Amino acid sequence: MNIRLNLATKPLLGHRRFLAGSAALGVLGGLLLLTLGWQYYSLRKADTQLRARTEQLQLEMTRLQVRRAELDRFFAQPENVKLVDRASFITSVIQARSINWTQMFMDLEHTLPPGVHIVRIEPKLEKGIVSVKFVVGAMNQEAELKLLKAFEDSKSFSQIELISEHAATQPGADPVMVEFTAVYTTA
Repeated sequence: MNIRLNLATKPLLGHRRFLAGSAALGVLGGLLLLTLGWQYYSLRKADTQLRARTEQLQLEMTRLQVRRAELDRFFAQPENVKLVDRASFITSVIQARSINWTQMFMDLEHTLPPGVHIVRIEPKLEKGIVSVKFVVGAMNQEAELKLLKAFEDSKSFSQIELISEHAATQPGADPVMVEFTAVYTTA
């Protein structure tokens, strides 16, 4: 009978370190697996909710497009077109009356420098914005520059756009004629 005895001065190497490290690595791997699994589950659930919400929104958009088509057909009928035209006309009349034209001319009077006078004025009201086309006569170039500077510095008039300037061709007229547009703002 043979009995195995270790008579060496050093005992056989133990595998405790390896086993402890493997166990720690296994626990860490298990925790990582659980964390990633939970994250995957959460993302999958959020994706399902997003898909359901998207589908719901697409159904709502389809329903609204059908409703809009019905309304377009309704408003395209001849009797309704007349009503829409009449309503837009009444709206434009109300907007035109809401502009204080007297105040605009008072602001214009304060803006004009000496040596200039208005030859022609053409106010237009479009979409609630008052655009005014001016033809102004000036005594000289200096008066013309003062006029443009006064309109640029004005609080009532903005977006000044010079259309033309030319010397008068008729005798007795102002030496310099200036044509420009401006937007009148009520503030």
